[in-house]
Amino acid sequence: MSQSLTAAGTAAGPVAELVLAGDLARPARLTVPDLLAWPQHGAQVAFECATSGVQHHHFTGPLLHDVLTDAGPVFDAARRKDRLRFLIAVRGTDGHCALLSWAEIDPDFGRAPVLLAVTLDDTPLDRAGPQLVLPQDRCGARYISGIETIRVDGGYAAWT
Repeated sequence: MSQSLTAAGTAAGPVAELVLAGDLARPARLTVPDLLAWPQHGAQVAFECATSGVQHHHFTGPLLHDVLTDAGPVFDAARRKDRLRFLIAVRGTDGHCALLSWAEIDPDFGRAPVLLAVTLDDTPLDRAGPQLVLPQDRCGARYISGIETIRVDGGYAAWT
């Protein structure tokens, strides 16, 4: 984790905003203060960074699953497995992107405790924006800093 991200989290300026978009009943614009409305979870993580070696950090924030569920992904409730075709694309302000499957974060399947972190080592991320945290990942490549957009896409219908 770079020092510039930590500094950006405390610098004066506008509060960062992320957009929840895609196949959602309630698309939204959220800030770090908005994300504090969900139950907060902590994660002590260690991950390998290609440029600076092993990093150790403590993050807090709501579960990605909780936030996206509140936005109302448009699953077909009559088809229990319909949610398995949904993908989640996350993009940071620096253009860094990651793709997850709904099954990865769903409690009935992978149950990965993926966070939308609002603090990094007790430093609020209000100005920098939330960070995607995947405690189960050994490599830090999917840790997206300064999230600007999360897009839920269920456009992957069954193959015929």
